[in-house]
Amino acid sequence: MNHKVENVKIAYIGGGSQGWAKRLMNDLALEPRISGMVSLYDIHPEAARKNAEIGNRVSERPEAAGKWKYEATGDIKEALADADFVIISILPGSFDEMASDVHAPEKYGIYQSVGDTVGPGGMIRALRTIPIYKEIAQNIKAYAPDAWVINYTNPMTLCTRTLYEVFPEIKAFGCCHEVFEVQHLLADMVQEMTGRAVERRQDIHVNVLGINHFTWIDRASYQNIDLMPLYKEFVQKYAETGYEKEPGSWVNSVFSSANRVKFDLFNRYGLIAAAGDRHLAEFMPPVYLESPEKVKEWKFHLTPVDFRVKDQQMKVERNQKVAAGEENFELAPSGEEGVAIIAALLGLEELVTNVNMPNNGQIANLPHGAVVETNAVLRFNSVQPVLAGSLPVDLQGMISRHVANQEAVLKAAFEENRQLAFNAFVNDPLVAPIGLEQAEALFEEMIENTKSHVGGGFVRDRNAYASS
Repeated sequence: MNHKVENVKIAYIGGGSQGWAKRLMNDLALEPRISGMVSLYDIHPEAARKNAEIGNRVSERPEAAGKWKYEATGDIKEALADADFVIISILPGSFDEMASDVHAPEKYGIYQSVGDTVGPGGMIRALRTIPIYKEIAQNIKAYAPDAWVINYTNPMTLCTRTLYEVFPEIKAFGCCHEVFEVQHLLADMVQEMTGRAVERRQDIHVNVLGINHFTWIDRASYQNIDLMPLYKEFVQKYAETGYEKEPGSWVNSVFSSANRVKFDLFNRYGLIAAAGDRHLAEFMPPVYLESPEKVKEWKFHLTPVDFRVKDQQMKVERNQKVAAGEENFELAPSGEEGVAIIAALLGLEELVTNVNMPNNGQIANLPHGAVVETNAVLRFNSVQPVLAGSLPVDLQGMISRHVANQEAVLKAAFEENRQLAFNAFVNDPLVAPIGLEQAEALFEEMIENTKSHVGGGFVRDRNAYASS
């Protein structure tokens, strides 16, 4: 008989989520070995209550093998009390602040395809996210110090880094699915180049090293095949046209690309860039993001915030129907690994996957303590990052610049040090070309647009906002 673990408690911070929460419900319902309770906490209690209704409806369905009780709460202490796992997936601020992150820099000729990790948008988003994560970390320390904490919020690196800065003993890591997509791409490559079908992306074994959304693979294999030479041939074949499983499909989704940026980076550095083109482009000088026309040439997209607003509204409307019992959603695996991670930490299986954790030597030539992304082995109550090795010196230089900026942004947020934050801001590869004077004007505008979420030390007239 298969072992089962009952009475597991998951605290979901951001439990009013219109996307991630549904993926969790799906995957929990399809996992027969675990059952328990999910406490949904959100600053928008009604959204959490709707999700609780949906979760309980899903759990009642006969095809739901995993049985869970969902409860909504506006009290984070109640959500965290006795939690075995804490999942964090929040939107820091609103779409208004996100619109500023992404679109304010366009007036200065800076284009961003995502705007949530690096670049001017990623940095300003971090400055308003870090205070939220300080508070979350303090609550976890007080009410759930032994829980495993799984972060999905971006900027992934700085969210995870903040948790450890506040609570060094926390058992936390960040999860990102970008590497999964590259495994799928490599599986497609194996099929095309060798005729051998790859049943699961997990059968593509990769060594991962870097920082979130600027992660690299220096070793890849499938069964007895070294994939690095094969990938070189694949890149040569598709460097100019790009590769898609269904040709032309990148045009139809703002989240899709033809992998041309990824292939160009391989030709530059000799390693497989293990993230989507939209993320990768933002870490580089404006080679790929020079203009909207240049973005189209590279066959990826700028993701406008108005698209996200409309997409969110569609999700809200659909979820209202599901909560009211007017519509069902199909129970199918989400492709995420959150529930597999929980199963591994409960001792039900062993899992190797990529995680974001403080560097304790897993990447030899990046700073100790900085949050890095590598594989880890997950077993009962254990997440052990693997020794991934060293980055090539040219990539080390690129990545170290971002690591230094992220550490400066963290320190600036904790100290409310405007000058330090600006110094990091202007050191970003997308910002540096516009010069100090324009960078100062852009920084001032973006800080003004997010002033209600950052400390008073960031605002020129401190007294005007000190009580907010």
